[in-house]
Amino acid sequence: MSNVVTASAYLTLQYRLASMDGTNIVSTFEGNPATLMLGQGQLAPNLEALLIGLPEGTHKVFELAPGEAFGPRNPDLVQAVSRATLDENSDPENEYAIGDLVEFNAPNGGRFAGVLRELRDDVAIFDFNHPLAGQPVKFEVNLISVL
Repeated sequence: MSNVVTASAYLTLQYRLASMDGTNIVSTFEGNPATLMLGQGQLAPNLEALLIGLPEGTHKVFELAPGEAFGPRNPDLVQAVSRATLDENSDPENEYAIGDLVEFNAPNGGRFAGVLRELRDDVAIFDFNHPLAGQPVKFEVNLISVL
């Protein structure tokens, strides 16, 4: 009897996240399998939920509608950040370009990131949505072992 994925399972798996046209976003199929523990934030919660109940040895492809994998796009997460705040909370020596993923210091000591959408003399516009929010994706998994 094979083991089944639970909410706190320890997994060894190959996985691929791809656009609907098959372009890989991230894939472990070409290299070593990933080892992770569910519930620790290593996979998006919606992706983890798809694995619950699957038996060891399963190879499956999920096609997720826009917003299912990483949530819908939230227009409130597109925000203006003053250049002073940007310089104070990131590396002021960096030269930023539109499309760059920029990491910031968070007030609680953590880090967060946003994609630079516009850069002006006094303000930068960042999109703090997950880059795949609101997009359809394919999620392929091959469950090698479940503990």
